[in-house]
Amino acid sequence: MRLIDFVVVGVQKAGTTALHDYLSNDPAYGMAIAKEAHFFDDDSLNWKSPAYESYHAQFDWNRSLIRGEATPIYIYWPNCLERMAAYNPDMKIVVMLRDPVERAWSHWKMEAARGVESHDFSWCIREGRRRLQCRIPWGVDREISYVERGFYGEQLERLFGVFPPSQVLIIEADDLKQRPADPLARLNAFLGAPSPAATDRRSVHVGPASSASLSKHDIALMRELYAEDNARLHALTGISY
Repeated sequence: MRLIDFVVVGVQKAGTTALHDYLSNDPAYGMAIAKEAHFFDDDSLNWKSPAYESYHAQFDWNRSLIRGEATPIYIYWPNCLERMAAYNPDMKIVVMLRDPVERAWSHWKMEAARGVESHDFSWCIREGRRRLQCRIPWGVDREISYVERGFYGEQLERLFGVFPPSQVLIIEADDLKQRPADPLARLNAFLGAPSPAATDRRSVHVGPASSASLSKHDIALMRELYAEDNARLHALTGISY
């Protein structure tokens, strides 16, 4: 059975849409029809005996391509990484990271603009975190997980327990935004594709405008919340925020 070669597993609001756009324009790749396949996070499937036909139907199999997709919830949602490893233990994994405070703020602005979130950011990162205790699976949520998705050290530690570090490439959002040629060249080398053509900077899926501002008190609180996990991230990858 032919298998998908790589997946961009996250993180949300860290440039995964821009990366998908770059790869979709590179003739070496065959990306999924939709940017987010949302296959491995589908808890309604029978994961004891999974059928992959619906997943494979999202790709073009008529040409010789490096096939991949980008679903940024995979690194966060329970059991996704384990399901991916069961599907293809040799799969290459791409992770995009962004300052977790900026990521959370961007996430909140998106949900507020969509009408999903009615509370202000300050409340959400304090009292609002209790809402996740009522969710199924316990403690996670697809929409209001502003703080929780920023614990990168914890998520990468779990990732490295499922896939060896040699199969994982980390790209920082600021690098892709400011100097796209460098991370794209690293990515192509990692995935076994020819060097990409000259690449212009671009902005894709820019977040909604908002009159709200991020307060210094909220920044200080979040830096404190992330301090231990940030040390964990640095120990694993050499990256810190």
